[in-house]
Order: sequence, then structure tokens, then C-alpha cells
Amino acid sequence: MDLVQAFPQADGARLGSVLAEKAAWINQDKKGFLRYRNLLAEVGHLRASSCDFSGDAVRIGTAGDLSPDQQLQVHQVLRGFMPWRKGPFSVFGIDIDAEWRSERKWNRILPELPDLAGKTVADIGCNNGYYMFRMVHHRPALVLGFEPYVQHYYTFNTLNAFAGQRHLRVELLGIEHLPLFPACFDVIFCLGILYHRPSPLDALHDLHTALKPGGWLIVESQAIPGEEPVALFPRTTYAKVPGTWFVPTGACLFNWIARTGFREVRLFCDHPMSSAEQRRTAWMDFESYEDFIDKDNRQLTVEGYSAPRRVFLKATK
Repeated sequence: MDLVQAFPQADGARLGSVLAEKAAWINQDKKGFLRYRNLLAEVGHLRASSCDFSGDAVRIGTAGDLSPDQQLQVHQVLRGFMPWRKGPFSVFGIDIDAEWRSERKWNRILPELPDLAGKTVADIGCNNGYYMFRMVHHRPALVLGFEPYVQHYYTFNTLNAFAGQRHLRVELLGIEHLPLFPACFDVIFCLGILYHRPSPLDALHDLHTALKPGGWLIVESQAIPGEEPVALFPRTTYAKVPGTWFVPTGACLFNWIARTGFREVRLFCDHPMSSAEQRRTAWMDFESYEDFIDKDNRQLTVEGYSAPRRVFLKATK
């Protein structure tokens, strides 16, 4: 699939230049790239006999698709992509229990899901593609994942080499590249991204630019409790997460979205985070939610800020 040809409205010259630059960058023979590229090369020839994206776990293939030696090889490759942040997956019968129980987030979105049938969709910060695979059940024409991290890029491409979903594609692009796609997407998902942007309003303007008139935006964000339209600006980290800038209340995020030109803005879910949804597992053995919260006061982070919530909003252009 030629991405420039797939998006005739895009800034073709600049997009082609960016894609060429990214291709040259990721094809360097350096350990940080080879570490993941070689994993894909080991197993990328294997194909799943069937896939099921309708349930909580993304199911790609069955154990019977592989020989015992191939099963062991795939298991080792999948372990090589650790830590797994999004999931769950079942890959050739290998169950991957990721840090986030991402099906919970998807199930909160489902009642508000815009019609994806035949639509062009963007998933910003798509990670390993869990939500993209879940979208397949709703028959989109094309889902383009924006994911600047090499690990996630190769994890998705390995999974999709098995799954063979030709209408799913991930590029090494970030939210800042959305202006290259003016009025290109019918639906944009921006899940867990805005609080990592030093200028969330600029990010929302870029989302607005890339959305077609009448298209839909689904935003999900970490948030602080409260009714006032304010945002927390942590001194260094928030819940031990570096690169966290503005953490808004739901009301604040509502106003940001409305003031950047979106219409029919609606907050449809607001819930506290917990270790039932984000936790250490055998596939993500680093610190997780329990390590981010004050052990004596569960309403505070380890830094002394209000413990995080998650908010979901929907808007149109």
C-alpha cells in the first residue's frame, strides 16, 4: 500500500519525504533497531489459519497452526517484545496478559463508537495495535496507526505478519505529523496521548486539521478529580511517569476540545484508575499502578498529587 496514493488530500511531497526519512532511520544496523527487526525476521513468514477480533482478547491463529519447535520460537520472539503494555492477546495459543486490561477501555468506548464501516481511521499512539485489531470487527476500509516507538512498531508488524490484515498499517509517525493529512480521516482515536504533549491545544488543533468535516474524534486521557476546568502541571513526574505535562479535569479537557473548533463535545465516561486495570504481569514485570500510588493514602500519587482518573470524550468537526 502506497500511503501517499492512499491519501490524495495529503501533503504528498512532505509526507513522502518524512516516510523516506523514517525508513532510512529504522533500517540502521544498530542494536536498538536490530533487537526488534531481527525478531520480526525470525517468524514473519508464519501465517495464522484464522483470527478473531470480536472478543476481549485479540486472537491470532491457533496452537495447531505451528509445530512444537515453531511454537517455542514464537513464544521466545513474543517475550523479546516485552514489556507488553496493551492487551490481552492470544497468538497461536500463547496467551499474553499485558499490563493494561485494554478490553476495559474498548468496552467503555463501544457504546459511543462511530460507524467505522468503510471508513478511514487513525489511531494516534497505537502502541502494539490492540485497538486497531479490535476495530477490524467493525469493517473499516483503512486504519492507520501513528506510533513513533521502534519496539511498538515491530511488535505490531510481527502480529500483523501472522494476522495478514492488509487494511491495517502502522507508520513511525507522531501526533505532530497529523498536519500532513488535512481532512483525511473519518474517525480519529487519541487514547492516552494528550497529557504527554507539552501543548495539548496544539495537539488538538492538529487532530482537528486531520479530521474530515463531519468526522468524529474519540479522546481518552488521564485526569485529576474535580469539577473546575483546571489542569495539574506536575513539577517533574506524575504517578512516576516522566513526560507528563498537563493533567486536566474532565471539565478542562471538555473546554480544550470545544475551544479548538470541535462541535457536539460530550464527556461520556469518567472513572478512577485502579490496579484491577493496570498491573504487573508475567509479560510486563516492571513497576505499575500499585507502585505509583501512595501506600498510606490511596487518594494520592507517590508525589502527593490527586490519584489519577480516566476521562473519555467524543466530538465532531
